[in-house]
Amino acid sequence: MLPLVIVDAANVVGSVPDGWWRDRRGAAERLRDALTGYEEGGLPGLVDPPLELVLVVEGAARGVPPVPGVRVEAAPGSGDDRIVQLVADEGRSRDCLVVTADRELRERVRALGARVAGPRTVRSRGRREDG
Repeated sequence: MLPLVIVDAANVVGSVPDGWWRDRRGAAERLRDALTGYEEGGLPGLVDPPLELVLVVEGAARGVPPVPGVRVEAAPGSGDDRIVQLVADEGRSRDCLVVTADRELRERVRALGARVAGPRTVRSRGRREDG
């Protein structure tokens, strides 16, 4: 079974003050697009390829469609609650990494056996490519 990487879109997008609050959906779409390629290339030092990548969106970012290599899960309520549910339902029987800086969420998913990493894990590649 492929390793599972779950990305907390709100937290990762919010980690860089680049005006994301003016267009939350657009910011989530840009993050989704930046995540493509990780499913085949992995996250060096953390998760070997291939992997399954899930982007969890909430609020104004609901409705962001998936793209090849990135499954998008729209949280009906709290994004954190949806991430915890995904870890419980899909991550317990395989290697699972949650990308977030949210301390409470980190504790919740660690209690279910997931590993955690910060937003730079997925944002650094995008910055190098953009600039």
